[in-house]
Amino acid sequence: MTDSSRAIAFQGLPGAYSHLACRTAYPAMDPLPCATFEDAFAAVREGRARYAMIPIDNSVAGRVADVHHLLPYSGLHIIGEHFERINHHLLAPKGATLDSIKTVESHVHALGQCRNLIRQMGLTVIVGADTAGAAADLAKTGDTTKAAIASELAAEIYGLQSLKANIEDAEHNTTRFVVLSRDAIEPNPNQTCITTFVFRVRNVPAALYKAMGGFATNGVNMTKLESYLVGGEFVAAQFYVDVEGHPSQRNLRLALEELAFFSHEVRILGVYQAHPFRLAQRAAGE
Repeated sequence: MTDSSRAIAFQGLPGAYSHLACRTAYPAMDPLPCATFEDAFAAVREGRARYAMIPIDNSVAGRVADVHHLLPYSGLHIIGEHFERINHHLLAPKGATLDSIKTVESHVHALGQCRNLIRQMGLTVIVGADTAGAAADLAKTGDTTKAAIASELAAEIYGLQSLKANIEDAEHNTTRFVVLSRDAIEPNPNQTCITTFVFRVRNVPAALYKAMGGFATNGVNMTKLESYLVGGEFVAAQFYVDVEGHPSQRNLRLALEELAFFSHEVRILGVYQAHPFRLAQRAAGE
């Protein structure tokens, strides 16, 4: 049995990009595949895994569906982030060639991220539940007229060959993951930290402007702000926010105090160190 203290849960089948992120960020830990995001959260909450690796958004596809709704109520803390470069591969059974392939299956986002190659090859598209699942199904059939778009790890796991590597249209295709734990881990406030929180405002004029004013006046850099409806109602919105800084630092503490005055249900989901990828991008843009 897997030692739960060494397990890291992810959503998907072995070979999924979340599995690859687990292996890259925590090579000494044992990846634990889960059918749904809720199952991955539960694995950590119930002590079957130490961490969960959860995709939050992609530089091409945008926000990962459902995660923003589930995360605030998971009972877990964000203790880190990881950026994984997405390198799609055209996978096929042994014996297949680029000329023999007629159809390709994958997750809808992976297919959309590889439109150029699909169009050039004139392939018929089949939308699957996920990338690793498409690779697993293909391996069972052995059909040399079919291909799947998935990771190189999926090829390794399911015994497929990569007919073409790095077939994604965008060179910047990167997924950001958050790492979840039952217990918060206090980062060093002297290093660059990210604070993630959610809050709600009433649907009245200038509500968001007033709520956000404290971050501008206190010089807090906001790197992410997304809104979504909650509870099936159209009278209030919930916002998901990432800012640079630690709540113990004066400028962020004052900004959060002002936010609480103009909004309600402010909930900090995690305070954690910024990933080197983020720091490198910021340095390149300065």
